[in-house]
Amino acid sequence: MALRVRVCKLADVVPDELRAFAVRGVTWPVIVTYVDGALVAVPGVCPHEDVALADGYLFDGTLVCPGHAYGFDLRTGRCKHDPELELRRYPITLIGDDLWVDLL
Repeated sequence: MALRVRVCKLADVVPDELRAFAVRGVTWPVIVTYVDGALVAVPGVCPHEDVALADGYLFDGTLVCPGHAYGFDLRTGRCKHDPELELRRYPITLIGDDLWVDLL
């Protein structure tokens, strides 16, 4: 069973820009952006170490962690520096102009 939570309004998401949204009951924010015209939502914490990804930057569809500069391809979630690491991508549902993600 999925845990679906409302994250933001669609208008709050900007192409090629990381936007972090606090979600009640969740420790880390959810990061949402567009990559190649597609909406992407990921956890706001690096799977390598607990570093806030909202402080990172986005370059050519890759989210670069500010802690150790690990790059995560937001199209797949794969880490470009460590093949054993993956940044989870949350399934997205649009309901009207509200963006919801499935955390589980």
